[in-house]
Amino acid sequence: MTPAQTTALEFVDGTRHLLSAWTRTIFDFGETAWREYQSAAWYVDLLKREGFSVEEGSGGMPTAFCAHWTNGPGPTIGMYAEYDAVPGNCQDAATVRRPRPGLNEHAGGHTDPHSALGMSSLGALLATRAAMQRHGLQGSLRFTGEPAEKVRGSKPIHAARGYYDGLDAMLSFHPFYMLPLCNTVRWDTHCGAAYAMIYRFVCDTPEAWARAAGDGAPIPQSHSAVRAPGANDALMMMYMASKALRDSMLPHQGGWSISEAILTAGQATADNLPAGLAEIQYMIRVPTVAMAEQATAMLDANADAAARMTGCRYERHWVSKSRPGLANHAMARIAHEALETVGAPRWDEAGKAVAREIQRNAGVEPMAEPLLDECERLIDPREAEAILRRDLAPSQLNSTSDDYTEMCWHAPTARIYVARPALKGPPGFAYPSWVMNALGGIAETIDPMVVCASKVLALSALRLVEDRAARDAARLEFVERTGGGVGGDRWLPPLCDYQPPIHFRWPEYVTTPRGRDWWIPSVPAA
Repeated sequence: MTPAQTTALEFVDGTRHLLSAWTRTIFDFGETAWREYQSAAWYVDLLKREGFSVEEGSGGMPTAFCAHWTNGPGPTIGMYAEYDAVPGNCQDAATVRRPRPGLNEHAGGHTDPHSALGMSSLGALLATRAAMQRHGLQGSLRFTGEPAEKVRGSKPIHAARGYYDGLDAMLSFHPFYMLPLCNTVRWDTHCGAAYAMIYRFVCDTPEAWARAAGDGAPIPQSHSAVRAPGANDALMMMYMASKALRDSMLPHQGGWSISEAILTAGQATADNLPAGLAEIQYMIRVPTVAMAEQATAMLDANADAAARMTGCRYERHWVSKSRPGLANHAMARIAHEALETVGAPRWDEAGKAVAREIQRNAGVEPMAEPLLDECERLIDPREAEAILRRDLAPSQLNSTSDDYTEMCWHAPTARIYVARPALKGPPGFAYPSWVMNALGGIAETIDPMVVCASKVLALSALRLVEDRAARDAARLEFVERTGGGVGGDRWLPPLCDYQPPIHFRWPEYVTTPRGRDWWIPSVPAA
């Protein structure tokens, strides 16, 4: 270990109390996609106070940012924060099921948790900078704020607008979310492509339906008169048709999924007027871009049919078009060596006591060792790869979905997973979602991951700054895999050809004369 790396580890240990408090701050904000106003402002303010130059609203996204710090000419290393939460997962940092104070369970809450993801990367960023300053290491650090990851939002936009250009390496961290990807680094099978879009159904000429039905009245005056079905009916037809035809969209090999969320429906009117507007979002997670394009064509056909049957027109608005990932073994080795140096996170008796209390409140007999054994154990990337491949067809190159994959096409990238707290259970038992959400907000249970990940990322970053041979090996592999680097004959260019989708009715917190609440208000018990 170099003196600079030792300094970085000491820095993380010396600031762990701050990292803990900051993690809880972002956890309590619980802001959701495209509406992370407090969270982004918090990061921007802290980074400015720490001496970083910060571009706010990067890429045309109000809750994104790009921070830069330099210590002279040298390599540029990238890291990033995510801070979006998930609607319908509002959970307090408590050992019982309850929403955060003043909110209901329908509000946003951190599930992965991105609150700790971002803080782990921030801890590493500050530790790396401190080590570079103390030991006179030249180079630059770039730190992007990435909103709306849950809808694969910001990274395709940042990529297309040049925010990952010029990086010598990118370090991507995520709390573990599935075995065997726990305390390890992805090897060959990186995440796949993802397309997300909003279909908007608009019934703005309902009088045309009446004329077609033989009734010249622009608005039916009788509540029993015929009227255009309208946007709600279009949305429901789209929803049901896409469900019914899902098995015919793509072949039954290669892991893929399509999920949907209704954003707006008819403005809540029950008058004898057709609903004028309804919107539904789809997310397509597939191994390849070709599969995403095929599924999109099927959804387009369904939208067109639903619109024509209901007297509407439809619009398709892109939310995300992200590329599949690209492996880099040299980067994986650098990150895994850092993980071996730091070791897996360890939970002390205070953390285990919290875990046992949650087990008791979830109806499970508390265990002496309540955490999954894998949480405190490393797994070699190649061993994890072999386990991951057991359920995948040999021809399937990518699996699951995350938009860090955008960065892979602009710089050599490592994808690192460190254990978040996860509980053991009796055979066949599944914990309710509030349990994992709570564990991500309680200091005793989430801090070990934040500290461990901060150290792993900082050691990896400093290795890249100090070790030119390691950096060159990662760059050479990137050039070989892309057929010449950025612009090479096997390089995938950015797919983003749309503006940031920030103007839709994304779920958010609102302030009214009744106070601040989730956009779905709390309803008093009957």
